[in-house]
Amino acid sequence: MELEKIYTNKTSLTHRKEFAQFFTPQPIANLMSDWLLGNKSLKTVLEPAFGLGIFSRTLLTKQDKLKIKGFDIDETILNEAKTHFKSQNNVSLNLEDYMYNDWKNKYDGIICNPPYLKFHDYDNKQILQEVENNLKFKFNGFTNLYTLFLLKSIFQLKKNGRAAYIIPSEFLNSDYGKLVKEYLLKTKTLRHLFVIDFKENVFDDAMTTASILLLANDKNNSEINISTIDSKSDLQLIDTFIKSYPKGRGEFTFKLNDLDPNIKWRKYYQLQNSINYKNLVPFSNYAKVVRGIATGANDYFTFNESKAKEFSIPKENLLPCICKAKDVKGNFFTESNYKNLVKNNELVYLFDGKNSSNKGVLDYIEKGVKEEVNEKYLTKSRKPWYSLENRPPAPIWVSVFNRNGVKFIRNEAGISNLTTFHCVYPTNSNLFSKINNDLLFAYLLTDVAKEIFSDNRREYGNGLKKFEPNDLNKSKMLDLSTLSESQVDRILDLYTEYKESKDEKFISGIDEILRIEFTNAKSHTHLQFAPANTTPKITKEYAFSNATN
Repeated sequence: MELEKIYTNKTSLTHRKEFAQFFTPQPIANLMSDWLLGNKSLKTVLEPAFGLGIFSRTLLTKQDKLKIKGFDIDETILNEAKTHFKSQNNVSLNLEDYMYNDWKNKYDGIICNPPYLKFHDYDNKQILQEVENNLKFKFNGFTNLYTLFLLKSIFQLKKNGRAAYIIPSEFLNSDYGKLVKEYLLKTKTLRHLFVIDFKENVFDDAMTTASILLLANDKNNSEINISTIDSKSDLQLIDTFIKSYPKGRGEFTFKLNDLDPNIKWRKYYQLQNSINYKNLVPFSNYAKVVRGIATGANDYFTFNESKAKEFSIPKENLLPCICKAKDVKGNFFTESNYKNLVKNNELVYLFDGKNSSNKGVLDYIEKGVKEEVNEKYLTKSRKPWYSLENRPPAPIWVSVFNRNGVKFIRNEAGISNLTTFHCVYPTNSNLFSKINNDLLFAYLLTDVAKEIFSDNRREYGNGLKKFEPNDLNKSKMLDLSTLSESQVDRILDLYTEYKESKDEKFISGIDEILRIEFTNAKSHTHLQFAPANTTPKITKEYAFSNATN
């Protein structure tokens, strides 16, 4: 990794992030290279996101006659790579976008750590059209670039060819990932999926957890293996599988028909807490979750008291709003909490200049035009650009990112919120009229609720977890309407005691009531929730001893 260290030290983080340059650790590059080298006919290799060529360097130390082609769109990093590979005529490096080039060529081996970019940072529509035209397969409009790299590489595999990809694992459990998983099943190329869930980051500067996909265009296509990698020592599992292929097995082995591309695949490799409870209903029966207000230019739209005075913006053009997660400490946000933030000159307002003739407001709008705030991605789609999204204050907020389980906050101040929180709007329909907001919120504070919601979480590095609105909307919850009146009264009494004292023992009391009432006596193990012919889960230690004997 000496090349990577030198490059990192002399290249700004801004540049590296612009091109999504997160380098693969050498131990993982070794394993992925070994998978390709298991193809005894390996002669031609493609590295679609070349960077400094760690995969090619690794491969060439083990088989120096390989013919390698690499692509990258960053001239800076490719020049560094060309310097290193200048004496090797069998390595061809191209300053071109892989997604628009080389479609007609096929390879014995393809190995890649593709760029992970946010959706708005690249021309998704044009690239997606290119992929769909060549693959004759329709994908979701929000499909991330890293999976488009993967799909193109599958298309370019020769017969008996192999591919190894390391990519974020979010596609396994996201809406856009459904069609990606469908294509993997359709092409019958996925042999083993390793879901890496280290407590530390795989990549120094990236947040996402990773997955390693080992793919092959061979006849051993009746099953898909899935294993979890919890620590660096577990990387031996990958080595064991590669050496024993095609006889090796993962922690879980599935027939292709067992895997449903329409659901989150976390079900197939992680404990599902919801199986421990009965009488579950969709959370959307009781509430709808939507994201908070997105301004598109927080520096421009957010205000504190001093900024309001500086630009002479009247209060009627300032919407009371929570702008930062750090400003909300507990489970209840009161009017008194809000007044303290105002007093401390925190950012607590959003500018809304719509329908105003006030001079200060008009001057501030003109300032935004001069600074081209009106040309930003979100603002240019609004009319007028300086208006805010119509998002009424939600009685309940829920944290977007968390480490200790999902956190809900009762918005007693009745103010708005930015996207640092999602908005929770209880339905209050006639069908669920007995479930008032206090009872719903009391439930949301419990460990039972957090356990069930965690089935739908998205995971990032360093233990960071995230919930998108639809992750919560599609989650399950206990059907509180089945509680007796006396149980409801007892829960509300405990909730009142907690609200006044903040003593967690009262929430534990609510937890106990819910566990007694809703625990499913028939729930046993994770595998009863998986397909019937799933290979029984075995310990990693047993897997090693069994595979190496």
